[in-house]
Amino acid sequence: MNDGPRILALDIETTPNLAHVWGLWDQTVSIKQLRESTRVFCFGARWLGDKTVEIRSEFKDGQELMLQRIHALMDEADVIMGWNSKNFDVKHLNREFLQHGMNPPSPHIDLDLMVKTKGVFRFPSNKLDYVAQALGVGKKVSHEGHELWVKCMAGDPEAWERMHAYQKQDVDLLIDVYEKLKPWIKNHPNAALYAGEELACTVCLSKNVQKRGYRFTGAGKYQRFLCNDCGKWNHSAKRVATTELRG
Repeated sequence: MNDGPRILALDIETTPNLAHVWGLWDQTVSIKQLRESTRVFCFGARWLGDKTVEIRSEFKDGQELMLQRIHALMDEADVIMGWNSKNFDVKHLNREFLQHGMNPPSPHIDLDLMVKTKGVFRFPSNKLDYVAQALGVGKKVSHEGHELWVKCMAGDPEAWERMHAYQKQDVDLLIDVYEKLKPWIKNHPNAALYAGEELACTVCLSKNVQKRGYRFTGAGKYQRFLCNDCGKWNHSAKRVATTELRG
């Protein structure tokens, strides 16, 4: 028996696209003006349940080794968790894998915390920094902004130290925010299935669950359970009652 799905908290940083432009406002940049395309140049990753964030960058490891390592981590993961990760981090990495002649890593479930947050709550901002502070779990590392990326692209060792610290904090914030959000997350991967537990919380695997009424659908009646540890509502897979007719 295992301990549920392998959940990888992941965050990447990319370089900007570089182009020749004629102005600073409301510009349309053609492909012929593009001089250098964006690329992934740093990532941070941490397994849920572990304490250590693994940081890899093209400065410290070289691009090939960095990409091979994140490919291996994604290949091992059942679930990839991030902030806007489904449309940003994962798609950027997929492009890099394709361009470097790498096969796709094994399929995974996307647990995009920004999407889950927007689907349930209405915060004034859906940025990770705002939500983390609103939940009282910390904030992002302050830095000089775009200039930090420019210095890193120029190979400044001190700038890369700040970038690595920034990357590490982002991944740690993901884990801390997840711990607050997890009982609210709809369609969370069913941890009990991975662990082989028949009657356990589908999120935290606690067996400290109690019967709390019923869930009614158009097709049947299901026993409802509340996890007394994480607060997640669950329900049975089997119907306890049904009717012959449907509305």
